Amino acid sequence: VQLQASGGGLVQAGGSLRLSCAASGRDGSTYAMGWFRQAPGKEREFVASISRSGLNTEYADSVKGRFTLSRDKRETTVYLQMNSLIPEDTALYYCAARYARLVHETTRNYTYWGLGTLVTVSS
Repeated sequence: VQLQASGGGLVQAGGSLRLSCAASGRDGSTYAMGWFRQAPGKEREFVASISRSGLNTEYADSVKGRFTLSRDKRETTVYLQMNSLIPEDTALYYCAARYARLVHETTRNYTYWGLGTLVTVSS
């Protein structure tokens, strides 16, 4: 599976961005997918995950109520809508995927990783 992330950029605090991650190769619809981020000088941290079905999602406490993860009907592309951005959201955002046997399973453990897309939030 190859993962292609896009949508990063520079935004002012309070603004919004939408990240996309397209899965290609093996059947992307059989994968649970998620996002992680890594800020300068910090460890990579979990942001959000979504099940194969798209019906179940999980979020880090730091982004709950501000970020929304969804996937398209073909289930091969996921979208991370980020609202009310704050400077602390500045990081390199990574998309990840893992084969999920259960349709509604979410996970924080992933097999495949994409290259990061940079999000910078100015104060």
